[in-house]
Amino acid sequence: MTDRLKLYLDLIRWNRPAGWLLLLWPSLAALWIAAGGFPGWHLVVVFTLGTILMRSAGCCVNDVADRDFDKHVKRTANRPVTSGRLGVKEALAVGGVLALCAFGLVLTTNTATIAWSLAALAVTLVYPYAKRHVSMPQAVLGVAFSFGIPMAFAAVQGQVPALAWALLLGNLFWVLAYDTEYAMVDRDDDLLIGMKTSAITLGDRDVPAIMGFYAAYLLIWAWLLDAPQQGLGFWLAWTVSAGQVLWHYFLIRERTREGCFKAFRLNHWLGFSVFVGVVLALG
Repeated sequence: MTDRLKLYLDLIRWNRPAGWLLLLWPSLAALWIAAGGFPGWHLVVVFTLGTILMRSAGCCVNDVADRDFDKHVKRTANRPVTSGRLGVKEALAVGGVLALCAFGLVLTTNTATIAWSLAALAVTLVYPYAKRHVSMPQAVLGVAFSFGIPMAFAAVQGQVPALAWALLLGNLFWVLAYDTEYAMVDRDDDLLIGMKTSAITLGDRDVPAIMGFYAAYLLIWAWLLDAPQQGLGFWLAWTVSAGQVLWHYFLIRERTREGCFKAFRLNHWLGFSVFVGVVLALG
């Protein structure tokens, strides 16, 4: 059982929390914006635990869907399903249990949030297969990784206003930025196996495009948060965020595997600094 548990933890990337942190920060920021301040511990706990559970469930589905491709990629060849140490049905069962636990948390909110959670699940299930057919599958991932935003508004307000969708659009640009960095790590392998990614589609325009995606993310959120009316704390947080974007440029400009992967892994700090800016703006 101990060995099996280790396999399950490896399957859901338990030792790599950066993945669920990338989903958590925009969801928490949306909670604060929807509530005009602290949204209460109940929603904070529900969205934090729900994010961890759904990201883990998503890993199970993704690894099953990509098992025949992952064995040709250096970084993913030893994943539990790909390597054959864990069966497909067992991996899907683990994912199903985790998704049900997340749904149980959603049931403690309201009808609107429950309805939008089903849409979020549908997008999560579609993404692994988008990589076969869509030239920029990172855009599909951007929707999946940003769906905590409309769900947060639904949980607080019982509806999803235009502001929520505008924030989702801004966050989508952030996902495009960091997941293109991620795709740059595997570009050589993906070209050989015929996988479609934004890094391949963008070609030698990848680095300037990533910088543009980051800029769009920060500018859209600043505009939606009425940045000129915010105080010093907000602007300090945005300055720190912009500084991180500049650092990412120096990490990825040579397109090395190490630099691109490091940039991707550090993105949760960018999300955290934006979240801090939102909290400082709203109190």
